[in-house]
Amino acid sequence: MAPSTTLSPSCISSSSSLNPTRFTSPKTTSTVAKPYFLPFTHQSASFNRLIPINLRHSTTANTFVCSSSSTVSTNTTNYEFSDGSDEVELRLFIGDESIQSSKDVFVNADEKFLTIKTKHDGSFRTAMEISLYEKIKPSETIWLLDDDQLVVNLKKQDPDVKWPDIMETWESLTVGVAQLLKGTSVYLVGESSEINYRVSRELAVGLGYTPLDTNELLEAYTKQTVDSLVIAEGSNVVAETESAILESLSSHIRSVVATIGGQHGAAARGDRWQHLYSGFTVWLSQSEAKDEAAAKEEARINIVSGGQGFTNADVVVKLGGSWDNDYSKAVAQAALSALKQLILSDKKLPGKKGLYIRLGCRGDWPNIKPPGWDPSSGAGSA
Repeated sequence: MAPSTTLSPSCISSSSSLNPTRFTSPKTTSTVAKPYFLPFTHQSASFNRLIPINLRHSTTANTFVCSSSSTVSTNTTNYEFSDGSDEVELRLFIGDESIQSSKDVFVNADEKFLTIKTKHDGSFRTAMEISLYEKIKPSETIWLLDDDQLVVNLKKQDPDVKWPDIMETWESLTVGVAQLLKGTSVYLVGESSEINYRVSRELAVGLGYTPLDTNELLEAYTKQTVDSLVIAEGSNVVAETESAILESLSSHIRSVVATIGGQHGAAARGDRWQHLYSGFTVWLSQSEAKDEAAAKEEARINIVSGGQGFTNADVVVKLGGSWDNDYSKAVAQAALSALKQLILSDKKLPGKKGLYIRLGCRGDWPNIKPPGWDPSSGAGSA
């Protein structure tokens, strides 16, 4: 049996790739012996490189503190949830004789979190803390006690976004992220073709997307395995062939594409990302760090150095420990969580990806040039 896994998001923020701000360790229950997944999103410097995973401002300037999961429940998870057109309703069963009036309940809603505390033995304990990340209008939150239930009504920021559940489960993430993507494809890149493949299958099933694998497509086209092609003709040929495949896939929608892992594929080379920019890219980054703090520092150095093509990815998920295929769904869920926060930070991103495709994936991401721009002119997007 595979060892249990933990999922602990990591956040970082910087105004440019050269001047990253500090980031703090998240709350976590993992130990060094267990594999860890550290998902965080990043955008290029033109997007201000905001990485918002379960994000909460601290009192220290330019520092972000993150919780280890979107939902923390210390007393109970017994609740009912319903989604209306303009608002959602949470009914939390408290059923405790020590709660006699509204004075025994504390409810606080802000742009990031809904926190509910109940009074026990003279002190307040957290019953539920949920990441809402700019999904509600805090000033319009209403709550009341109804017998053994706490009823909380929350006004939605975007009535068109449906909430399958108030907690960030696999089911709620797949439904919610599928809405946010608006058909934009997802590409998985990283050091391992096998991991890319396994996680892509989980994502495709969850999102209702078509699973594709450039490794399989390349081997079907060349009638050779990637390894034999490298031996016969060199890794440059592999990268060139995969680039041609990615070009043909760049106009596809609702696909999850697993790319060739390691240094032979197109994604490892920064000059081969022209068509990868057509979708949201997730870097599944294997780590040899001994703990989560070291893994976060490793990720920061990766992005700052920009030494390999993978650092162009929109989302990074750090994988520590020995890989097991049983972890695929946990990694996929981490990727969905990071993608959700990325798109919520800029809801125009899917539309911008669509524009990039319509103009021919000319390599001018993220600063898209006007129609008629000639990539050979040498005027880059920086």
